[in-house]
Parts: sequence; C-alpha cells; structure tokens
Amino acid sequence: MITSAVMLIGGLLLLIKGADYLVEGASSIAMRFGISGLVIGLTVVAFGTSAPELVVNLIAAFTGNTDLALGNVNGSNIANILLILGITSLLTTIPVKSRTVIKEIPFMILSGAMLIILMLDAPLEGGVSGLSRIDGLVLLGFFSIFMYYLVLSTRGTKGGATVEKTHLKLVTALLMTAGGLFALVFGGKLTVDGATAIALSMGISEGLIAATVVAVGTSLPELVTSIVAARKGKTDVAVGGIVGSNIFNIMMILGLTATISPNFMAVTSQGIWDATMALGAMIVLLVALFAGGKQTEDSDLTLSKKEGLVFVALYLVYLVFIVIRG
Repeated sequence: MITSAVMLIGGLLLLIKGADYLVEGASSIAMRFGISGLVIGLTVVAFGTSAPELVVNLIAAFTGNTDLALGNVNGSNIANILLILGITSLLTTIPVKSRTVIKEIPFMILSGAMLIILMLDAPLEGGVSGLSRIDGLVLLGFFSIFMYYLVLSTRGTKGGATVEKTHLKLVTALLMTAGGLFALVFGGKLTVDGATAIALSMGISEGLIAATVVAVGTSLPELVTSIVAARKGKTDVAVGGIVGSNIFNIMMILGLTATISPNFMAVTSQGIWDATMALGAMIVLLVALFAGGKQTEDSDLTLSKKEGLVFVALYLVYLVFIVIRG
C-alpha cells in the first residue's frame, strides 16, 4: 500500500514537472525558428498542460483500464471548472471576454454533450455502451474543426497568446523537451500502476481513484497556470486555458485514446454519470458568468468570489457523492 502511494505521488510529480519542461523547451525551440507566440500558445502550451491526462489515458487504455481513462478525463474536466476556476476566482475577480462566452464555452458544452451521445450509441455498437474507433475519429474530426476555427479567428488580429522567452540554448531546450517527454511517459506509467494498485488493495473502483486523486493530480498544471495568470493580472487566460483544456481533453485525448486503443472502450453507468456531471459543470460555468454580471456596463462578464465559493462548494459535494457511490 505504501509502495503504491509512493508510486502514485511520484508519478504525479513527474507528470507535472515533465509538462513544465516540455512546454518551456519546446516553446524555446519554436521561437528560435520564428514560430509565432500565438501558434505556440495554441499548440505547445495547450498540449503541455493536457499532456499528463493524455499519457495517463493512453497507458490506461492499452492496459485495459477503461474506467481509469474515462474517469481521469471526466474528473479532470470537473476539477478544472469547479476546483481550479473556483480557487482562482477566490483570489481575484476574473473578467471573461464576450467571445469566450459566445463561442468557446458553447463549443466546450457541445463537446461534453457529444461525448455522452457517443458513449450511449449502444444500438450502433453491438448493444454495448462505450467508445469505438469510429467514435474516436468523430471526436478527432471535431477537434480539427475547433483548431481550424481558432486559426481563422486569429487572422488579422494582433497579439494573442504569448509565451515568455526563455533564452535557452538550443541544446538545453532539446534536452528539456526530451526530458519532459520521458518524465511524462514514466510518470504516467507510475501513476496508472499506483492508482490501480491502491484501488485493488482498498477494494474500491479504479473509476473513483481516477476521478479524484489522478484527476486532480493531472489538473495541477492548469491550476498553477491559472493562479500565476491571476497574480499577473492576465485573468482572461485563466478561463480561456480551462475551456481550451476541457475541449482538448474530450476531443483530442479521448478521441486519440479511443482511436488507437486495441480494444473497444466499454463504459459503465458510473462513467456515464461522471460525463453527465462534467457536462453539468460546464453549464454551471456559463450560467455563473451571466449571474455574476459585469464590472461596468461596457466590460466583460465576470467570475467573482461569490461564484468561486459556489464552485468550490459544488466540487466538495461532487467528491462526497462519488466517495459514497464508491
């Protein structure tokens, strides 16, 4: 039990540092070759913060731990909104740009609803609820549409997502990128093995471990990014990063996992409930933005401490529910 806990904690730490090194190293390499900060932000940084979920899911899928793979994504998406945005808005009021409310958040909600529909298309999958290769390709297709939309929406605009220059030497950047990738793979393996062993030794489901310990652990890069952004006054980055990460988790990570998984990813009623609660959290975010109102008549919608308290309280209720459910 102690060995398994050490493996889990060590794996999560490797995932966090691996993602950090990967982003910093790859960003430095990209800037050396004249790739814009916007492209880096939408690709390298977005991938880096979601890389822990991707690695955990791929390993879990190939080892037959479907509950762990689905529980990780759904649990991470719930934690991203209720826990991470909740904590961030407790630290400072978060203004959210109208474009995010009108376009990106509805697309996130669409991705959550689409996941549930694909999980429930049993009549088309031989009577078993789950995700097939075709479902994975559908998710990847919609992710491609989302990325195409992002590229189109940035044309003719100045600025955008930026990445601070690291001034790293090329050799150092290459070593950091390679080291980050190695840490992600090795950390993901430790995380999956540790979480599975703990679940088996305690007689609880892998889905519960995935939706709590693993989900929060793999969401730590988003938490750190959001808090740092809030402290620097770049509060719009907090919501934009969370929304983008959730879309990435569903469309890209689950899409890729289902596509290359050697087996059909069958899901239980527990997995469907988790996906439904994740969709509910997305809708709560949209409602909270309108309930929070505007700072001034002409400003963006906001998330304040009041909404932050509600989000954190809802996350605690969610934790109690899934623990009781087992």
